[in-house]
Amino acid sequence: MTETTGLVVGDDGRARPQWAAHDPLLRTYYDTEWGMPVRDEQGLFERLSLEAFQSGLSWATILRKRSAFREAFAGFDPDAVARFDEADTARLLADARIVRNRAKIAATIGNAQATVSLRDRGGLAELIWSFQPRETPRPRTVADVPTQSDESRALARALRKEGFRFVGPTTMFALMEALGLVDTHLLGSHRRGTSGVWDT
Repeated sequence: MTETTGLVVGDDGRARPQWAAHDPLLRTYYDTEWGMPVRDEQGLFERLSLEAFQSGLSWATILRKRSAFREAFAGFDPDAVARFDEADTARLLADARIVRNRAKIAATIGNAQATVSLRDRGGLAELIWSFQPRETPRPRTVADVPTQSDESRALARALRKEGFRFVGPTTMFALMEALGLVDTHLLGSHRRGTSGVWDT
């Protein structure tokens, strides 16, 4: 590991942050998905939901359960999840393959309903992407990566106003990183600037 930056050069010669350097699942996620633009409603709802479930847990835990989450939540189709009832909640609470947290399950169902209701006002994608900042961070070290921003705080407020839950400013900054609204790949990472949203 490069002590001054936190980057780790893999056996393929590519530099990645420590969190994505060793676990094959996290490495693949970092190399192929994290930070790449997502603009479709269903994809955004899935990522919003998974970020909420991740709160207090490791991202690796959520990634390992992702296929089970998709099966349990109807592929994160907002229309389908918005119709979930008490029987569905009981089913989800009994499903050991996912994170069985009543508040997070209820929030996901409520967030699906909020996603559907947003359609006549531009939709979830338009709302989230409207908070893309004019500039992106340029972190040289892990310590330089922020955990919140003015935009993530404003996005959290806007989503709460629309009825979304588990959308705090730190969670929303993580969502913005995952979706490519900001590029927090470390300078020196092989993924820096690869999203097509930001030049460098």
